[in-house]
Amino acid sequence: MDRETVTKVARIAHLELTEEEIELYRSDLEEILDYFRVLDGAPSSDGLLLNPVEVSDVLRPDEPHMEIPADALLADMNTYERYVRGPRVQ
Repeated sequence: MDRETVTKVARIAHLELTEEEIELYRSDLEEILDYFRVLDGAPSSDGLLLNPVEVSDVLRPDEPHMEIPADALLADMNTYERYVRGPRVQ
């Protein structure tokens, strides 16, 4: 990364850098960009799906059923026309 780019970025970020800081950041940014250049050598994912392992629906179908009859549940509750009644709100 050249010195001009570092000073331009610093000006956009409203930073006042000394000559030593400009050189320090220039070398640091160049090193960071070198690490990103390594990624250019990585194989591309063309032809691969988002997930290389096939995922299928392994859940059972959702079928409603009652294990306990509703009348047995409502027998000991305070109900009105089969609606459960709660305490009054004051």
